[in-house]
This record gives sequence, structure tokens and C-alpha cells, in this order.
Amino acid sequence: MMRKHLGFFITGTDTEVGKTLVSGALILKLRHLNKNTLGFKPVVAGTYTSLDGQLFNEDLETLRIASSLKLGEENLCPYVLDIPAAPHLVAQDLGIDLELGTMLEAYHGIRAKCDWVVCEGAGGFFTPLNHKEDLSDFAKAIDLPVILMVGMKLGCINHALLTCAAIKNKDLKIAGWVANTLSTEMSYLDENIKTLRSRIEAPFLGLIPTFPKSIEKPINKPYSIEAMQFAAQHIVLPD
Repeated sequence: MMRKHLGFFITGTDTEVGKTLVSGALILKLRHLNKNTLGFKPVVAGTYTSLDGQLFNEDLETLRIASSLKLGEENLCPYVLDIPAAPHLVAQDLGIDLELGTMLEAYHGIRAKCDWVVCEGAGGFFTPLNHKEDLSDFAKAIDLPVILMVGMKLGCINHALLTCAAIKNKDLKIAGWVANTLSTEMSYLDENIKTLRSRIEAPFLGLIPTFPKSIEKPINKPYSIEAMQFAAQHIVLPD
């Protein structure tokens, strides 16, 4: 039976490896089990302009859609930066301080409105927030079990094992890991997964295959419900 962890922190071996997709898929799976679940992200970098001139972030829109929220119903992120680059550098250029306390206050605000939170990181586990703190400090502060998203490409074994070591060094539990095939299936995909399964001391939660063309995510758009449902079919919730 699934224990009530009350949420997960989703990190990745790199940026653009499918953290948002899996976060959305996990929210859908939890909500299907009648768990009142919301998404959250401490910081995002990169916005797009809608046809009516509004600024949106595709990650936050994905989390909003998965969480069954209306536009503007909840603030799922305290820091929304327009430029798609390392958040601490964009913030520095804008004269903004990314404060861990502000992120935690926003997180606990969402936490109070639901039973489960799926919290997606930004980039990798050690993405800097400011001159002294990074996302691993945020993960430690919220103390949720971590799910690692592994983008299946050359170099992923090393990146995955280093990230697992970093998570364990923070004394955090790794609830499991997900493999994402990305846009092109890598050489020796099955063999790479077998190697990772033998070396990562956490459950393998599933492999997301390459998307059918009909549900590929458009540029500057969130993932569709159909795309998240496709991913959800290929992963399991941690025990």
C-alpha cells in the first residue's frame, strides 16, 4: 500500500529532461486516487506571450492544468522570471534576490490548501538560487521524498549516479527514478536502463517512450492533458 508521503520533490539529471511532464503525470495519478494534489515550483525562468498578450510560463501552466486550477486561481510559483537562463543570473541582472524564505513561505501556502504537493525543481539538483544557496537547500527544507528524472542520453549514467549521491548527501530519501526517452531513442537504451537499475538503490518507476506526433508538446505551450496521461500510463507511484 502507498504510504502517505504527502508529496514528492521532482529533480532531474539536467534541464529539459522531463521534470514538468512527470510532475504533471504524478499529479494526475494522485488526483485519480482522490488525493487533493497541487503542483508547485519555487522558481521558473522563461515566459511566452499568449495571443491576448498575457505572459505565461509553460511549466507552471502544465502544473496548473494537471492540478485542475483555473487561470489565476492559485499562485504556484513565487518567482517568475522572463528570460530562459540560469535563475540566479537572470535575477541578478534584474536586481532581484531569490530568497529561500520566500520560496518556503509560498510552498507552505500551497501545502495548506491541499493534501499532497508535487514540487518540481528547476534544472538540476544544485541549481543556484543566490550566492550561498541552491535548490538542494530548498529540497532539504521541505523534506519530501525525491523522484529523479533521468533523461536517457549519452552521459546519463554518470549524471544520474552523481545526482543520487548528492541527494543522499543531503540525507533525503530517493523515492524512485523515471527514465525519459526524450525525442530520439538513444543507442543501447535497454542496456543503459539495466545499468542504472543495478546501481541506483531506489525503485525504477518506469520508462516514458518517445511521444506520438499527435501529442508532442508545441514550442512555448504547456503539456496537454493527453500528453500527461500518456506519461502517466508508463510510470507507477512509489510505494
